[in-house]
Amino acid sequence: MRLKTLYQSTVPLLILLTHGAAHAQVVPIDAVARPDPIAMAIDKADVTDPRLRTLYARSKWRALWSKQSIAAFESALADRGRHGLDHLAFAGADATDASPAVADVARSRAAVSYAEALAGGRIDPASLHEVYTLPRPKTDVTDGLGVALATGKLTEWLESLAPQDAEYRSLSDAYLRFSQAAAAAGPTQPIAGGVIRVGTRDPRVAAIADRLTQSGYLAPSGSAAEPLLLAPSPTSALYTQALADALKRLQTDYGIAADGVVGPETLRVLNLGAGDRARGLGVALERRRWLERTPPATRIDVNTAASQLRYYRDGTVVDERKVVVGEPGHETPALASPIFRLVANPTWTVPKSIQNGEMANVDDAYLQAHNMVLRDGWIVQQLGPDNALGLVKFDMANNQAIYLHDTSAPALFERSQRHLSHGCVRVEDALGFAQMLAEDEGVADAWQAAQATGEMTFVPLPRRIPVRLLYHNVYVGADGAIAFRTDPYGWNDPIAEQLGFAKSSARRAEAQAIDIGP
Repeated sequence: MRLKTLYQSTVPLLILLTHGAAHAQVVPIDAVARPDPIAMAIDKADVTDPRLRTLYARSKWRALWSKQSIAAFESALADRGRHGLDHLAFAGADATDASPAVADVARSRAAVSYAEALAGGRIDPASLHEVYTLPRPKTDVTDGLGVALATGKLTEWLESLAPQDAEYRSLSDAYLRFSQAAAAAGPTQPIAGGVIRVGTRDPRVAAIADRLTQSGYLAPSGSAAEPLLLAPSPTSALYTQALADALKRLQTDYGIAADGVVGPETLRVLNLGAGDRARGLGVALERRRWLERTPPATRIDVNTAASQLRYYRDGTVVDERKVVVGEPGHETPALASPIFRLVANPTWTVPKSIQNGEMANVDDAYLQAHNMVLRDGWIVQQLGPDNALGLVKFDMANNQAIYLHDTSAPALFERSQRHLSHGCVRVEDALGFAQMLAEDEGVADAWQAAQATGEMTFVPLPRRIPVRLLYHNVYVGADGAIAFRTDPYGWNDPIAEQLGFAKSSARRAEAQAIDIGP
Protein backbone atom coordinates (compact mmCIF):
# COMPACT_ATOMS: atom_id res chain seq x y z
CA MET A 1 0.00 0.00 0.00
CA ARG A 2 2.89 2.42 0.82
CA LEU A 3 4.56 1.81 -2.55
CA LYS A 4 1.22 2.27 -4.33
CA THR A 5 0.74 5.57 -2.51
CA LEU A 6 4.26 6.69 -3.43
CA TYR A 7 3.82 5.96 -7.12
CA GLN A 8 0.37 7.56 -7.22
CA SER A 9 1.65 10.75 -5.61
CA THR A 10 1.13 13.85 -7.72
CA VAL A 11 4.50 15.28 -6.54
CA PRO A 12 7.37 13.98 -8.72
CA LEU A 13 10.16 12.54 -6.57
CA LEU A 14 13.88 11.96 -7.10
CA ILE A 15 15.31 9.07 -5.06
CA LEU A 16 19.02 9.61 -4.39
CA LEU A 17 21.09 6.65 -3.22
CA THR A 18 24.06 8.52 -1.89
CA HIS A 19 25.42 6.05 0.66
CA GLY A 20 23.46 2.88 0.02
CA ALA A 21 19.79 2.08 0.38
CA ALA A 22 19.83 2.67 4.12
CA HIS A 23 20.57 6.34 3.53
CA ALA A 24 18.35 6.96 0.52
CA GLN A 25 17.12 10.52 0.22
CA VAL A 26 13.70 11.16 -1.31
CA VAL A 27 13.74 14.67 -2.71
CA PRO A 28 10.91 16.43 -4.59
CA ILE A 29 12.18 17.20 -8.07
CA ASP A 30 10.72 20.69 -7.85
CA ALA A 31 12.98 21.32 -4.82
CA VAL A 32 16.14 20.29 -6.65
CA ALA A 33 18.45 23.06 -7.84
CA ARG A 34 18.14 22.92 -11.64
CA PRO A 35 20.70 24.07 -14.21
CA ASP A 36 20.19 27.52 -15.62
CA PRO A 37 18.79 27.57 -18.24
CA ILE A 38 16.93 24.30 -17.58
CA ALA A 39 16.21 23.45 -21.20
CA MET A 40 19.76 23.97 -22.54
CA ALA A 41 20.68 20.94 -24.63
CA ILE A 42 24.12 19.34 -24.67
CA ASP A 43 25.53 18.14 -27.98
CA LYS A 44 26.59 14.51 -27.60
CA ALA A 45 29.57 15.18 -29.87
CA ASP A 46 30.98 17.59 -27.26
CA VAL A 47 31.11 14.84 -24.61
CA THR A 48 33.93 12.38 -25.36
CA ASP A 49 34.76 11.21 -21.82
CA PRO A 50 32.79 7.98 -21.18
CA ARG A 51 32.18 9.01 -17.56
CA LEU A 52 30.67 12.32 -18.61
CA ARG A 53 28.58 10.65 -21.29
CA THR A 54 27.02 8.52 -18.56
CA LEU A 55 26.45 11.63 -16.44
CA TYR A 56 24.78 13.60 -19.23
CA ALA A 57 22.78 10.63 -20.45
CA ARG A 58 21.15 10.48 -17.02
CA SER A 59 20.15 14.14 -17.38
CA LYS A 60 18.70 13.41 -20.86
CA TRP A 61 21.51 15.51 -22.37
CA ARG A 62 20.54 18.68 -20.57
CA ALA A 63 22.92 21.08 -18.85
CA LEU A 64 23.90 20.23 -15.27
CA TRP A 65 25.25 23.43 -13.78
CA SER A 66 23.17 26.10 -12.04
CA LYS A 67 24.51 29.50 -11.08
CA GLN A 68 24.58 28.33 -7.48
CA SER A 69 26.70 25.25 -8.33
CA ILE A 70 29.06 27.26 -10.52
CA ALA A 71 29.69 29.67 -7.65
CA ALA A 72 30.19 26.77 -5.23
CA PHE A 73 32.74 25.11 -7.52
CA GLU A 74 34.67 28.32 -8.08
CA SER A 75 34.80 28.82 -4.30
CA ALA A 76 36.02 25.25 -3.76
CA LEU A 77 38.79 25.65 -6.33
CA ALA A 78 39.84 28.95 -4.81
CA ASP A 79 40.31 27.06 -1.53
CA ARG A 80 42.20 24.08 -3.00
CA GLY A 81 45.38 25.21 -1.26
CA ARG A 82 43.99 23.47 1.84
CA HIS A 83 44.82 20.25 0.01
CA GLY A 84 48.15 21.32 -1.46
CA LEU A 85 46.61 21.45 -4.94
CA ASP A 86 47.00 25.18 -5.51
CA HIS A 87 49.86 24.68 -7.99
CA LEU A 88 47.51 22.82 -10.35
CA ALA A 89 44.99 24.20 -12.79
CA PHE A 90 41.80 22.27 -13.46
CA ALA A 91 41.15 22.99 -17.13
CA GLY A 92 37.63 24.02 -17.97
CA ALA A 93 36.64 25.32 -14.58
CA ASP A 94 36.52 28.89 -15.92
CA ALA A 95 35.42 28.18 -19.51
CA THR A 96 33.88 31.64 -19.96
CA ASP A 97 34.88 32.07 -23.61
CA ALA A 98 32.99 28.96 -24.78
CA SER A 99 29.32 28.52 -25.56
CA PRO A 100 27.16 27.83 -22.48
CA ALA A 101 26.70 24.18 -23.47
CA VAL A 102 30.43 23.60 -24.08
CA ALA A 103 31.25 25.43 -20.85
CA ASP A 104 28.85 23.15 -18.97
CA VAL A 105 30.70 20.06 -20.19
CA ALA A 106 34.11 21.58 -19.52
CA ARG A 107 33.07 22.49 -16.00
CA SER A 108 31.85 18.92 -15.39
CA ARG A 109 35.20 17.57 -16.61
CA ALA A 110 37.09 19.89 -14.27
CA ALA A 111 34.84 18.95 -11.35
CA VAL A 112 35.41 15.22 -11.92
CA SER A 113 39.16 15.80 -12.10
CA TYR A 114 39.20 17.83 -8.89
CA ALA A 115 36.93 15.36 -7.09
CA GLU A 116 39.21 12.47 -8.11
CA ALA A 117 42.23 14.35 -6.75
CA LEU A 118 40.46 14.82 -3.40
CA ALA A 119 39.03 11.33 -3.19
CA GLY A 120 42.06 9.26 -4.20
CA GLY A 121 44.93 11.55 -5.10
CA ARG A 122 45.96 13.35 -8.26
CA ILE A 123 48.58 10.69 -9.03
CA ASP A 124 48.26 6.91 -9.23
CA PRO A 125 50.98 5.56 -6.88
CA ALA A 126 51.12 2.33 -8.90
CA SER A 127 52.56 4.41 -11.76
CA LEU A 128 55.47 5.46 -9.52
CA HIS A 129 56.30 2.19 -7.75
CA GLU A 130 56.98 -1.28 -9.05
CA VAL A 131 55.33 -2.58 -5.87
CA TYR A 132 52.40 -0.73 -4.32
CA THR A 133 49.72 -2.84 -2.63
CA LEU A 134 48.28 -0.45 -0.05
CA PRO A 135 44.46 -0.34 -0.32
CA ARG A 136 43.15 2.80 -2.01
CA PRO A 137 39.78 4.55 -1.64
CA LYS A 138 37.05 3.56 -4.07
CA THR A 139 34.74 6.44 -4.84
CA ASP A 140 32.44 6.87 -7.84
CA VAL A 141 32.96 10.60 -8.26
CA THR A 142 30.94 10.76 -11.48
CA ASP A 143 27.81 9.46 -9.80
CA GLY A 144 28.54 11.60 -6.74
CA LEU A 145 28.88 14.73 -8.87
CA GLY A 146 25.52 14.10 -10.50
CA VAL A 147 23.82 13.75 -7.13
CA ALA A 148 25.62 16.81 -5.70
CA LEU A 149 24.56 18.98 -8.65
CA ALA A 150 20.99 17.68 -8.58
CA THR A 151 20.59 18.43 -4.87
CA GLY A 152 22.52 21.70 -4.81
CA LYS A 153 25.03 20.25 -2.32
CA LEU A 154 28.26 20.49 -4.31
CA THR A 155 30.17 22.23 -1.52
CA GLU A 156 29.30 19.60 1.07
CA TRP A 157 30.09 16.75 -1.30
CA LEU A 158 33.51 18.09 -2.31
CA GLU A 159 34.42 18.71 1.32
CA SER A 160 33.57 15.10 2.19
CA LEU A 161 35.99 13.54 -0.32
CA ALA A 162 39.39 14.27 1.24
CA PRO A 163 40.53 12.52 4.46
CA GLN A 164 38.66 13.81 7.49
CA ASP A 165 41.12 12.75 10.21
CA ALA A 166 43.06 15.04 12.54
CA GLU A 167 46.45 14.30 10.95
CA TYR A 168 45.27 15.42 7.51
CA ARG A 169 43.87 18.62 9.00
CA SER A 170 47.15 19.31 10.82
CA LEU A 171 49.16 18.79 7.64
CA SER A 172 46.71 20.99 5.75
CA ASP A 173 47.01 23.81 8.30
CA ALA A 174 50.80 23.53 8.22
CA TYR A 175 50.84 23.60 4.42
CA LEU A 176 48.88 26.85 4.36
CA ARG A 177 51.11 28.32 7.06
CA PHE A 178 54.39 27.48 5.31
CA SER A 179 53.02 28.50 1.90
CA GLN A 180 52.09 31.90 3.24
CA ALA A 181 55.46 32.23 4.95
CA ALA A 182 57.26 31.32 1.73
CA ALA A 183 55.27 33.89 -0.25
CA ALA A 184 56.06 36.58 2.32
CA ALA A 185 59.75 35.75 2.75
CA GLY A 186 60.73 35.06 -0.84
CA PRO A 187 63.73 32.88 -1.72
CA THR A 188 65.85 31.62 1.20
CA GLN A 189 69.41 32.95 1.28
CA PRO A 190 71.59 29.83 1.66
CA ILE A 191 74.12 29.59 4.45
CA ALA A 192 77.57 29.06 2.98
CA GLY A 193 79.50 25.82 3.47
CA GLY A 194 82.21 25.03 5.98
CA VAL A 195 82.31 23.05 9.25
CA ILE A 196 81.44 24.74 12.56
CA ARG A 197 82.05 23.13 15.97
CA VAL A 198 81.26 24.21 19.54
CA GLY A 199 83.50 27.10 20.64
CA THR A 200 84.02 28.39 17.10
CA ARG A 201 83.29 32.01 16.26
CA ASP A 202 81.77 32.31 12.82
CA PRO A 203 79.65 35.02 11.15
CA ARG A 204 77.18 32.31 10.01
CA VAL A 205 76.15 31.48 13.59
CA ALA A 206 73.41 34.12 13.73
CA ALA A 207 71.82 32.75 10.55
CA ILE A 208 72.04 29.19 11.89
CA ALA A 209 70.35 30.25 15.14
CA ASP A 210 67.66 32.02 13.14
CA ARG A 211 66.94 28.87 11.08
CA LEU A 212 66.79 26.74 14.24
CA THR A 213 64.37 29.21 15.79
CA GLN A 214 62.16 29.28 12.68
CA SER A 215 62.04 25.48 12.70
CA GLY A 216 61.06 25.30 16.37
CA TYR A 217 64.29 23.81 17.70
CA LEU A 218 65.28 26.97 19.54
CA ALA A 219 63.13 29.48 21.41
CA PRO A 220 63.27 33.16 20.38
CA SER A 221 65.56 35.28 22.56
CA GLY A 222 62.63 37.28 23.98
CA SER A 223 60.60 34.28 25.15
CA ALA A 224 60.18 32.83 28.63
CA ALA A 225 62.04 29.59 27.84
CA GLU A 226 65.00 28.33 29.85
CA PRO A 227 68.07 30.46 29.13
CA LEU A 228 70.04 27.55 27.69
CA LEU A 229 67.28 26.97 25.14
CA LEU A 230 67.17 30.56 23.93
CA ALA A 231 68.59 31.79 20.67
CA PRO A 232 71.70 34.00 21.12
CA SER A 233 71.59 37.68 20.36
CA PRO A 234 71.51 38.50 16.64
CA THR A 235 75.04 39.88 16.84
CA SER A 236 76.60 36.81 18.51
CA ALA A 237 79.04 34.80 16.40
CA LEU A 238 79.88 32.15 19.03
CA TYR A 239 78.67 28.63 18.31
CA THR A 240 77.64 27.46 21.77
CA GLN A 241 76.74 24.10 23.28
CA ALA A 242 73.12 25.27 23.50
CA LEU A 243 73.09 25.78 19.73
CA ALA A 244 74.75 22.39 19.23
CA ASP A 245 72.10 20.71 21.40
CA ALA A 246 69.33 22.33 19.36
CA LEU A 247 71.09 21.27 16.18
CA LYS A 248 71.28 17.67 17.45
CA ARG A 249 67.51 17.60 17.70
CA LEU A 250 67.23 18.75 14.10
CA GLN A 251 69.85 16.22 13.00
CA THR A 252 68.02 13.39 14.75
CA ASP A 253 64.75 14.38 13.10
CA TYR A 254 66.29 14.46 9.65
CA GLY A 255 68.26 11.24 9.97
CA ILE A 256 71.69 12.88 10.13
CA ALA A 257 74.42 11.84 12.58
CA ALA A 258 73.43 13.78 15.72
CA ASP A 259 76.85 15.20 16.59
CA GLY A 260 75.93 18.89 16.85
CA VAL A 261 78.52 19.75 14.20
CA VAL A 262 77.49 22.00 11.33
CA GLY A 263 78.62 20.05 8.28
CA PRO A 264 77.54 19.74 4.63
CA GLU A 265 74.56 17.44 5.27
CA THR A 266 73.27 19.58 8.13
CA LEU A 267 73.64 22.76 6.07
CA ARG A 268 71.49 21.25 3.32
CA VAL A 269 68.69 20.84 5.86
CA LEU A 270 69.25 24.27 7.44
CA ASN A 271 69.00 25.78 3.98
CA LEU A 272 65.52 24.37 3.48
CA GLY A 273 63.13 27.30 3.50
CA ALA A 274 59.42 27.61 4.11
CA GLY A 275 58.81 26.82 0.44
CA ASP A 276 60.71 23.53 0.74
CA ARG A 277 58.67 22.55 3.76
CA ALA A 278 55.43 23.52 2.02
CA ARG A 279 56.48 21.29 -0.87
CA GLY A 280 57.03 18.36 1.51
CA LEU A 281 53.66 18.99 3.13
CA GLY A 282 51.95 19.06 -0.26
CA VAL A 283 53.41 15.64 -1.04
CA ALA A 284 52.38 14.39 2.41
CA LEU A 285 48.77 15.42 1.78
CA GLU A 286 48.78 13.62 -1.57
CA ARG A 287 50.16 10.43 -0.03
CA ARG A 288 47.37 10.41 2.56
CA ARG A 289 44.70 10.84 -0.12
CA TRP A 290 45.97 7.55 -1.56
CA LEU A 291 45.06 5.69 1.63
CA GLU A 292 41.76 4.09 2.58
CA ARG A 293 39.74 6.39 4.81
CA THR A 294 39.08 3.80 7.53
CA PRO A 295 42.21 1.71 8.15
CA PRO A 296 42.02 -1.40 10.35
CA ALA A 297 41.60 -0.34 13.98
CA THR A 298 44.19 -2.93 15.06
CA ARG A 299 47.23 -2.73 12.84
CA ILE A 300 50.96 -2.07 12.61
CA ASP A 301 52.12 0.94 10.60
CA VAL A 302 55.80 1.10 9.65
CA ASN A 303 56.90 4.53 8.43
CA THR A 304 59.87 3.60 6.26
CA ALA A 305 60.88 7.22 5.66
CA ALA A 306 61.22 7.86 9.42
CA SER A 307 62.33 4.29 10.36
CA GLN A 308 59.58 4.10 12.94
CA LEU A 309 56.87 1.58 13.89
CA ARG A 310 53.49 2.30 15.48
CA TYR A 311 51.23 -0.44 16.83
CA TYR A 312 47.52 0.44 16.98
CA ARG A 313 45.09 -1.55 19.10
CA ASP A 314 41.40 -0.76 18.65
CA GLY A 315 42.25 2.58 17.11
CA THR A 316 44.76 3.69 19.77
CA VAL A 317 48.55 3.78 19.51
CA VAL A 318 49.76 1.39 22.22
CA ASP A 319 53.40 1.05 21.18
CA GLU A 320 55.99 2.95 19.17
CA ARG A 321 59.56 1.85 18.47
CA LYS A 322 62.50 2.23 16.11
CA VAL A 323 63.07 0.02 13.09
CA VAL A 324 65.81 -0.50 10.52
CA VAL A 325 64.49 -0.51 6.94
CA GLY A 326 65.83 -0.93 3.43
CA GLU A 327 68.77 1.10 2.23
CA PRO A 328 68.60 3.07 -1.05
CA GLY A 329 68.82 0.49 -3.80
CA HIS A 330 67.08 -2.07 -1.60
CA GLU A 331 64.08 0.05 -0.64
CA THR A 332 61.39 -1.39 1.60
CA PRO A 333 58.34 -1.40 -0.72
CA ALA A 334 55.02 0.30 -0.03
CA LEU A 335 52.72 -2.59 0.69
CA ALA A 336 49.99 -3.94 2.92
CA SER A 337 50.64 -7.42 4.27
CA PRO A 338 49.40 -9.10 7.45
CA ILE A 339 51.42 -10.93 10.08
CA PHE A 340 49.94 -14.43 10.30
CA ARG A 341 52.37 -16.17 12.65
CA LEU A 342 55.35 -15.73 14.96
CA VAL A 343 58.46 -17.81 14.34
CA ALA A 344 60.64 -18.60 17.36
CA ASN A 345 64.35 -19.31 16.80
CA PRO A 346 64.20 -18.85 13.01
CA THR A 347 66.78 -19.94 10.48
CA TRP A 348 67.54 -17.65 7.57
CA THR A 349 67.59 -18.84 3.99
CA VAL A 350 69.72 -16.30 2.15
CA PRO A 351 67.88 -14.88 -0.89
CA LYS A 352 69.47 -15.64 -4.25
CA SER A 353 69.94 -11.90 -4.84
CA ILE A 354 72.31 -11.79 -1.86
CA GLN A 355 73.80 -15.23 -2.43
CA ASN A 356 74.71 -14.34 -6.02
CA GLY A 357 75.63 -10.75 -5.11
CA GLU A 358 77.47 -9.84 -1.92
CA MET A 359 78.09 -13.51 -1.07
CA ALA A 360 79.06 -14.71 -4.53
CA ASN A 361 82.67 -15.42 -3.58
CA VAL A 362 82.44 -16.56 0.04
CA ASP A 363 84.31 -19.70 0.99
CA ASP A 364 83.72 -22.51 3.47
CA ALA A 365 85.58 -20.63 6.19
CA TYR A 366 83.18 -17.69 5.84
CA LEU A 367 80.15 -19.98 5.97
CA GLN A 368 81.45 -21.73 9.06
CA ALA A 369 82.28 -18.44 10.81
CA HIS A 370 78.72 -17.23 10.23
CA ASN A 371 77.01 -20.50 11.19
CA MET A 372 75.91 -21.09 7.59
CA VAL A 373 75.50 -24.27 5.56
CA LEU A 374 74.61 -25.17 1.96
CA ARG A 375 71.29 -26.98 1.52
CA ASP A 376 70.09 -27.90 -1.95
CA GLY A 377 72.01 -25.00 -3.47
CA TRP A 378 70.77 -22.45 -0.91
CA ILE A 379 72.85 -20.85 1.82
CA VAL A 380 71.07 -21.23 5.16
CA GLN A 381 72.14 -19.52 8.37
CA GLN A 382 71.28 -21.76 11.27
CA LEU A 383 69.33 -20.59 14.28
CA GLY A 384 70.90 -18.82 17.23
CA PRO A 385 71.46 -15.33 18.65
CA ASP A 386 73.92 -14.51 15.84
CA ASN A 387 71.37 -15.32 13.15
CA ALA A 388 70.55 -12.30 10.95
CA LEU A 389 66.87 -12.71 11.90
CA GLY A 390 67.69 -12.79 15.60
CA LEU A 391 65.36 -14.84 17.78
CA VAL A 392 61.99 -14.02 16.24
CA LYS A 393 60.52 -13.55 12.80
CA PHE A 394 57.08 -12.05 12.16
CA ASP A 395 55.89 -13.99 9.11
CA MET A 396 53.90 -11.88 6.66
CA ALA A 397 51.75 -12.95 3.73
CA ASN A 398 53.20 -11.34 0.58
CA ASN A 399 55.10 -12.36 -2.53
CA GLN A 400 57.96 -9.93 -1.96
CA ALA A 401 59.72 -11.90 0.82
CA ILE A 402 59.27 -8.87 3.08
CA TYR A 403 58.69 -9.35 6.80
CA LEU A 404 59.49 -7.96 10.26
CA HIS A 405 62.17 -9.61 12.36
CA ASP A 406 64.68 -9.39 15.19
CA THR A 407 68.38 -8.68 14.55
CA SER A 408 71.79 -9.72 15.75
CA ALA A 409 72.99 -6.10 15.40
CA PRO A 410 70.89 -4.10 17.90
CA ALA A 411 73.42 -1.26 18.01
CA LEU A 412 72.07 -0.03 14.67
CA PHE A 413 68.92 1.22 16.38
CA GLU A 414 71.00 3.96 18.00
CA ARG A 415 71.79 5.49 14.63
CA SER A 416 69.88 8.52 13.41
CA GLN A 417 69.86 7.20 9.84
CA ARG A 418 68.52 3.65 9.88
CA HIS A 419 68.06 2.86 6.18
CA LEU A 420 70.49 -0.02 6.31
CA SER A 421 68.77 -3.33 5.48
CA HIS A 422 68.11 -5.26 2.27
CA GLY A 423 64.41 -4.40 2.41
CA CYS A 424 63.00 -6.24 5.41
CA VAL A 425 62.15 -4.45 8.65
CA ARG A 426 64.27 -5.04 11.77
CA VAL A 427 62.36 -4.24 14.96
CA GLU A 428 63.88 -2.78 18.11
CA ASP A 429 63.45 -5.20 21.05
CA ALA A 430 61.68 -7.61 18.73
CA LEU A 431 61.31 -10.21 21.47
CA GLY A 432 59.45 -7.72 23.64
CA PHE A 433 57.26 -6.77 20.70
CA ALA A 434 56.51 -10.42 19.93
CA GLN A 435 55.53 -10.98 23.56
CA MET A 436 53.17 -7.99 23.39
CA LEU A 437 51.47 -9.30 20.24
CA ALA A 438 51.26 -12.82 21.68
CA GLU A 439 49.57 -11.52 24.85
CA ASP A 440 47.17 -9.32 22.90
CA GLU A 441 46.22 -12.23 20.63
CA GLY A 442 45.88 -14.77 23.44
CA VAL A 443 48.80 -17.02 22.46
CA ALA A 444 51.34 -15.97 25.11
CA ASP A 445 51.68 -19.49 26.55
CA ALA A 446 52.22 -21.02 23.12
CA TRP A 447 54.78 -18.34 22.29
CA GLN A 448 56.79 -18.87 25.47
CA ALA A 449 56.74 -22.63 24.91
CA ALA A 450 57.97 -22.14 21.35
CA GLN A 451 60.89 -20.01 22.52
CA ALA A 452 61.84 -22.62 25.12
CA THR A 453 62.21 -25.40 22.53
CA GLY A 454 65.45 -23.97 21.21
CA GLU A 455 64.28 -25.05 17.75
CA MET A 456 62.52 -23.19 14.96
CA THR A 457 58.86 -23.29 16.00
CA PHE A 458 55.79 -21.66 14.47
CA VAL A 459 53.02 -20.01 16.49
CA PRO A 460 49.99 -19.16 14.31
CA LEU A 461 48.00 -16.10 15.30
CA PRO A 462 44.24 -16.59 15.76
CA ARG A 463 43.68 -13.59 13.50
CA ARG A 464 45.99 -11.82 11.09
CA ILE A 465 47.38 -8.44 12.14
CA PRO A 466 47.42 -5.99 9.21
CA VAL A 467 50.76 -4.28 8.53
CA ARG A 468 51.12 -1.19 6.36
CA LEU A 469 54.55 -0.19 5.09
CA LEU A 470 54.15 3.54 4.48
CA TYR A 471 56.56 6.19 3.24
CA HIS A 472 55.77 9.43 5.10
CA ASN A 473 58.71 11.77 5.54
CA VAL A 474 56.40 14.55 6.79
CA TYR A 475 53.92 13.46 9.43
CA VAL A 476 52.38 14.30 12.79
CA GLY A 477 54.56 13.09 15.66
CA ALA A 478 53.46 11.60 18.95
CA ASP A 479 53.55 15.08 20.49
CA GLY A 480 51.14 16.43 17.89
CA ALA A 481 53.78 18.55 16.14
CA ILE A 482 54.61 18.29 12.44
CA ALA A 483 57.75 16.18 11.98
CA PHE A 484 59.97 16.63 8.93
CA ARG A 485 62.46 14.03 7.71
CA THR A 486 64.67 13.79 4.67
CA ASP A 487 63.49 11.97 1.56
CA PRO A 488 65.79 8.94 1.90
CA TYR A 489 64.59 7.12 -1.23
CA GLY A 490 64.05 10.21 -3.37
CA TRP A 491 60.39 9.23 -3.82
CA ASN A 492 58.98 12.71 -3.26
CA ASP A 493 60.28 14.43 -6.39
CA PRO A 494 58.07 12.68 -8.98
CA ILE A 495 55.01 13.40 -6.85
CA ALA A 496 55.91 17.02 -6.17
CA GLU A 497 56.60 17.76 -9.81
CA GLN A 498 53.24 16.29 -10.89
CA LEU A 499 51.61 18.48 -8.25
CA GLY A 500 53.24 21.53 -9.85
CA PHE A 501 56.07 22.14 -7.35
CA ALA A 502 59.64 22.98 -8.30
CA LYS A 503 62.45 20.49 -7.84
CA SER A 504 64.07 20.19 -4.42
CA SER A 505 67.65 19.85 -3.24
CA ALA A 506 66.66 17.94 -0.08
CA ARG A 507 69.13 15.26 0.97
CA ARG A 508 68.64 11.59 0.23
CA ALA A 509 70.03 8.81 2.36
CA GLU A 510 73.12 7.10 1.07
CA ALA A 511 73.47 3.34 0.88
CA GLN A 512 75.77 1.99 3.59
CA ALA A 513 76.99 -1.60 3.41
CA ILE A 514 76.50 -2.45 7.09
CA ASP A 515 75.87 -6.19 6.82
CA ILE A 516 74.25 -8.76 4.56
CA GLY A 517 71.11 -9.23 6.64
CA PRO A 518 67.60 -8.98 5.20
